[in-house]
Amino acid sequence: MARSKEPNERQLKILEFLADFQEKNGFPPTIREIGEHIGVTSTSQVTYYLKQLSKKNLIERGDHISRSIRILDEAQQYVRSGLNNIVQLPVLGRIVASEPIPIPESDTTLFDSETTVDIARSALPVREKISELFALEVQGDSMIDAMIEDGDIIILRKAQEARNGEMVAVWLDDNNETTLKYFYREGKRIRLQPANPTMQPIYIDNPEQVRIMGKVVMVVRRYESAN
Repeated sequence: MARSKEPNERQLKILEFLADFQEKNGFPPTIREIGEHIGVTSTSQVTYYLKQLSKKNLIERGDHISRSIRILDEAQQYVRSGLNNIVQLPVLGRIVASEPIPIPESDTTLFDSETTVDIARSALPVREKISELFALEVQGDSMIDAMIEDGDIIILRKAQEARNGEMVAVWLDDNNETTLKYFYREGKRIRLQPANPTMQPIYIDNPEQVRIMGKVVMVVRRYESAN
């Protein structure tokens, strides 16, 4: 069976990075720089991806020569389509980054089914499935040291569980409250940790009260919703 020349999602992300880096700097990136962009620490793994692209005649590179990668003409169509590949994610409402507050009934009218945020597919982590993503507008400044400010839009992956240290959108069922915090399970209780030195952590003695709705995967600065 003939091997398809069309790059997969990770390979496309590499091609897009190569093109963008070359345009901005006038020379190609190193293997380590490529790895940092796609979230891979192993240089041998990045080299493997580059060999795949070479076999598909999408790039050319000199062996053992730093910054020798060149995108071939056949790859340009994929780069152009990839860079222009904008996805629309639904903005489902607001999440508070402060003390938990009750969810106002009026919030359901602030965002309708047509309220979306546009994201370049290449800006999203490679592993993310678009169908699993949604967006919320942030209200408050409890996560300011995590570079999340009032009015920002956060992109989340749907989730019902979290590991210690992950940033999550949480619903507190007993009081119908919502908040955005770092999640920590400490014995029989949950600690919801703000990223603001002026604010205290929130301790939940009953873990069943904490309902995780999503994990943060990226932040969109100062999004303004349509009037």
